[in-house]
Amino acid sequence: MIRFLQVVLARGTKPLFDNVDITLNPGDKIGLIGSNGAGKSSLFAMLRGELHPDQGSIEFPAKWQLAHVAQETPALDRSAIDYAIDGDTELRKLEAQLAELESQPETMENGIAIGEMYGALADADAYTVRSRGEQLLLGLGFTIEQMEQSVASFSGGWRMRLNLAQALMCKSDLLLLDEPTNHLDLDAIIWLEEWLKRYAGTLIIISHDRDFLDGVVNVIAHIDERKLKRYSGNYSSFERQRNAQLILAASAIEKQTRKRDHLQSFISRFAAKASKAKQAQSRIKALAKMEELAPLRAAAEFSFEFREPLSAPNPMLVMEDVDCGYRIESKTDHSFTEKKIVGNVNFSLQIGQRIGLLGVNGAGKSTLIKTLVGDIAPLSGMMETGKGLSIGYFAQHQVEMLRHEESPLWHLAHIAPGVREQELRNFLGGFNFPGNMVTSSIAPFSGGEKARLALAMIVWQRPNLLLLDEPTNHLDLETREALTDALAQFEGTLVVVSHDRHLLRATTDQFIIVADGKLEPFDGDLDDYKDWLFKNKLAKEAAPALPASKKADALPLAKPIPVADKADNKEQRRKETEDKQKLATQRKPIENQIKRLEEQMAKLNTKKQAIGVQLEDSNIYNDANKDKLKALLLDQAYLIKELGQVEADWLEQQEFLEAVG
Repeated sequence: MIRFLQVVLARGTKPLFDNVDITLNPGDKIGLIGSNGAGKSSLFAMLRGELHPDQGSIEFPAKWQLAHVAQETPALDRSAIDYAIDGDTELRKLEAQLAELESQPETMENGIAIGEMYGALADADAYTVRSRGEQLLLGLGFTIEQMEQSVASFSGGWRMRLNLAQALMCKSDLLLLDEPTNHLDLDAIIWLEEWLKRYAGTLIIISHDRDFLDGVVNVIAHIDERKLKRYSGNYSSFERQRNAQLILAASAIEKQTRKRDHLQSFISRFAAKASKAKQAQSRIKALAKMEELAPLRAAAEFSFEFREPLSAPNPMLVMEDVDCGYRIESKTDHSFTEKKIVGNVNFSLQIGQRIGLLGVNGAGKSTLIKTLVGDIAPLSGMMETGKGLSIGYFAQHQVEMLRHEESPLWHLAHIAPGVREQELRNFLGGFNFPGNMVTSSIAPFSGGEKARLALAMIVWQRPNLLLLDEPTNHLDLETREALTDALAQFEGTLVVVSHDRHLLRATTDQFIIVADGKLEPFDGDLDDYKDWLFKNKLAKEAAPALPASKKADALPLAKPIPVADKADNKEQRRKETEDKQKLATQRKPIENQIKRLEEQMAKLNTKKQAIGVQLEDSNIYNDANKDKLKALLLDQAYLIKELGQVEADWLEQQEFLEAVG
């Protein structure tokens, strides 16, 4: 187990931890949360031995192997697969020892040592290490071809994926992950979530992705007011527990305030009277000794809203037979070659649509968004925009293009010439840029603060179409919640690419998918998409074994978007699509309930069968096991009754589904 014993830590003049006592059990999967600057990274540094508490101690077994994600990746010529395998440090150590033995002169002792070393390598799974490394890299979005490329050939985000692969390759007892989803797409996050569920050691994760935390952790460690408090359950459970505590704290503060006012009133009225002086003095002491409850934060949580768009063209944008991709100029003769990423796109955006754009890494989501926004021109086909279209575009490179030497006020004034400075200051204050911060250079700002400024600039321009490409990168939980709430109330049209499933669920009502170079509707929710990802992966792995004529049928996705030739055909298809969407909307909650009931029935049947096995044992009927037999029979009766109720509910939901059609 990990034990924090009276831990005190300060960085410079800032106190981070004050007499922290907490125990984390072996096998716990812990989400470490707290506001920016609360000390999460410093806690990791203490666990790694890079920082030492000013007072107190942190204890965990000395024999534990610790793994974490390195923050720097050298530009090596080493291949990606070899770099990932380097994470298995014990294996690499054995390989080095074997190489040393094999370089020595042949002797009987040397031969025995070499034989023992081969045995040790077998025990260390040396003969499966490459396939394990390949599975990790495939899950994190690398192709087989990319695995043989040098580390130096990858961008910063992909190098961070390699560092994550190294950490996962390590046979660790304690795994520390600091924002592991920041550089991953949704498909890689879903894969990582499943991998971490199977991880056998103790896991501590810093993350601002609430769905990811909900899917992985069973304990929350919350840093607040320089303390570290343990909560059982996932992030949603923590929120419920925390809210209950805050309500109780608010009630306690109100009660204490009334008591203090009463004491103060007594002191004021009777302190000067000799007959009451003694009593007044006791009240003064009581008031002085009264425990101060930790005040609830007076400031409201950060929030903002998108202003109502000035216009609403319909359709907002139409694409017919569009090929999206890039024109690449030759360095020799300056000719251009075209690289098509997504082809034959037939797509229109209507007022009020709220679309989540799905697709695996590299499928072409960002290429499509850049084509919609006009950053890259279509290779072919026709794209028309409605009169009065105003696009708000957010992507990571928008953040990187901010002028680091300038202030938030300068950036906003640059797109709002002629507007009074006080109005701009007030607006930026609503995005948590108060006081001197509004006129300070943004160079030292965190990634989240820069992203918040980019969002503020979009909101100011009152767009009627929002195109968002991974808008939550570097945002903390509070800002993500504020963005999610604002998008949910946005009155315009929305297209969003995000690995944040909570944001997608709360802000979109339909999905489209980029897959196999095509844009297609996706009939389902994020749970269906998760199933699609795993089926798609299995189908691709099995594809070489299929006859060529069958490969196209291995995994049908969804029907292609039809190309409309006439206006009446378009209207008919639009109506058909709306009818299908309405039907799917009606069916989905019933289907989800049926799925939950089926899972519940499976669990109950498993428990019932386990009791049946115990009751078949003749020893259970001995006098010594009388109490155990009674308990088993009671449990069996309870399970039979509960199973009957669940089965009745299941039949009822099936009838509802048939009635919907």
